[in-house]
Amino acid sequence: MFKRINEQVAKEKLNNPQSVLLDMRDSESYSEGHLDGAIHLTQESIVEVMTNTAKDAPVLVMCYHGNGSQNVAAYLAQQGFTDVYSIDGGYEGWSDK
Repeated sequence: MFKRINEQVAKEKLNNPQSVLLDMRDSESYSEGHLDGAIHLTQESIVEVMTNTAKDAPVLVMCYHGNGSQNVAAYLAQQGFTDVYSIDGGYEGWSDK
């Protein structure tokens, strides 16, 4: 199971050095701008990300507005990740990008 969180809670979670931020927007949008430390999550990179991320690490998923990220967060939780979050508002709602 995953949790939906707002920007403020996401920022608190990202202070943890074990946190992983996944940005699932398209390549062009990611290239134009993304949050520091965000990993671009694609169909090609998801296996590597899942292999290299501890199952108990805080994993935060970001999309454009916070809708699509819920599906990916649910998938990661089904794969055994225990601390998964979908960021409400997504990249578009992030105040200081």
